[in-house]
Amino acid sequence: MAALPPPLAQVRIVSLALNLPGPAALMRCRRFGATCVKVEPPAGDPMRSYNPAAYAELHEGIQVRSADLKAPEGQAALHKELARADILLTSFRPSALKKLGLEWAQLHSRYPSLCHVAIVGAPGAGAEVPGHDLTYVAEQGLVNGTDLPATLFADMAGSLMASEAVFQAALLQAERYAGTGDNHPVGRYLEVALSEAARYLALPRHWGLTQPSGAVGGAHAGYRVYRCKDGRVAVAALEPHFAAALGTAAEIEAPSLEAMAAPATHAAIAAFFARRTRAELDRLAAEKDIPLHTLAD
Repeated sequence: MAALPPPLAQVRIVSLALNLPGPAALMRCRRFGATCVKVEPPAGDPMRSYNPAAYAELHEGIQVRSADLKAPEGQAALHKELARADILLTSFRPSALKKLGLEWAQLHSRYPSLCHVAIVGAPGAGAEVPGHDLTYVAEQGLVNGTDLPATLFADMAGSLMASEAVFQAALLQAERYAGTGDNHPVGRYLEVALSEAARYLALPRHWGLTQPSGAVGGAHAGYRVYRCKDGRVAVAALEPHFAAALGTAAEIEAPSLEAMAAPATHAAIAAFFARRTRAELDRLAAEKDIPLHTLAD
């Protein structure tokens, strides 16, 4: 069988988005076959300065141009790219787009078939309010104490939603003229809010699943992080057969769902792990089919 072309092979994207969410979305679209052009300001993307390795991976296969969009020459260079683009990707506040002459009404009038995927901080009037990944995840109750989150949840989830919006735009355009002979699809404006990306990721917590009383929030003794003799172990023996295997290893007789929530069971499993090394637990996982992963301190 002949290999199918990548799903975005016929799509050309022009991006003005800097830092992480936009470039991460563009990277994903490039990997799905899109032709990607990024227009950066003369000073470049800040990511290039504070993490060159991340910048390099994000922009592999991306055609990077430099243009001052506040100058006529830069505007001319941008519009030359937009004239042959299918999708524009941005991460500016609406007021900034207006100053650059890139409001949706203006874009749509000049390029009727162009789609605009706009990454903003929050929907509606909130798009003008300053914010960042940390503030969006904090708003959703995903920041514990004074520790920073382990990754940039809102930015990366937002990048997935933005790439999803690119797929949606490409699909709608394809459906618009497939089999009709109409080669002039109608452009669409699609907005992706990072605050909504954080809210989506936080749904399990809002549902109670990851609250301390939830099965995957610490209430179930088989789904926790424990200390072991030379590090830590993340165990996810949630289903009855996995819990039974863990119970057998820890010499807990036929642990029921109720028993796995009992303080005595938590204590017994904690004591079992505390007496064993990471190597011993890795062997146990393989031999007894227990889902766990050991970690160094």
